[in-house]
Amino acid sequence: MNAEAIEIESKVDELLTILDRDIEHIQQSLLRLNELRELVIKRDEVLLGRLLESIQAESDIYAANEQKRQVIRKTLADLLGFSIEQMTLSKLEQSLSMEKKAEVSWRKIKLRLLAGQLKKEHLSAAMLLTECARFNRLLLNGILGRANHDTVMYDSSGSSKRQSDTAFMSLNF
Repeated sequence: MNAEAIEIESKVDELLTILDRDIEHIQQSLLRLNELRELVIKRDEVLLGRLLESIQAESDIYAANEQKRQVIRKTLADLLGFSIEQMTLSKLEQSLSMEKKAEVSWRKIKLRLLAGQLKKEHLSAAMLLTECARFNRLLLNGILGRANHDTVMYDSSGSSKRQSDTAFMSLNF
């Protein structure tokens, strides 16, 4: 093995370690999204605040992993004669031995599956939060009388009548 091939293999080993951290990060993000939805449903503001603080702290730490990945990507691109934009895991696989190719391939597949799952879970959490915001807005509009439409009120006999620009509750005693 020549010096360039040894350096490429060394950088690929570093990349594999970083990809493993990426996999762990996505798995942790999936757990956090589930926990976030659970806490929103339970309306546990204290634990929700703690969760959001820990997510912020973890994202700051994870940024260093992303920077390392970009440095290794640039180094591998230079060693293999690609531009950084062309340097993908698929391109890298084409330049590796069967053993390293299999390791990169496994991580690529795992990352692709986890990224798809994360996208789905993120959409689900976003929809939940959107619905919570919509429900809270409707509730507040009804209570505070800020609805832009007529409010239907029922009298003691069950008959309905429309009242515009009135509060949902009368504060007169």
